[in-house]
Amino acid sequence: MPTYSYACTECDNRFDIVQSFTDDTLTVCPECSGKLRKLFNSVGIVFKGSGFYRTDSRGGSSTASEPAKKSESSSSSSAAPAPSSAPAAAS
Repeated sequence: MPTYSYACTECDNRFDIVQSFTDDTLTVCPECSGKLRKLFNSVGIVFKGSGFYRTDSRGGSSTASEPAKKSESSSSSSAAPAPSSAPAAAS
């Protein structure tokens, strides 16, 4: 469950509270019964995996095109033995 930060507009009371996404936003300060406003902070982001670094796109060939070449060569090599094995089975 996320933690939300609130600040009172009248007494400058600041606090954090853990709320569910479905909970209603707090509107009344627990200290002075003034009006609350929700504070928004920056969110930390962690990039994991390939594609996020400068060196990932460098180089002569990309890794995405290599598997496509391998699958093409394996499909063409599997298609070539099929006709030659068919007459052998018929004989």
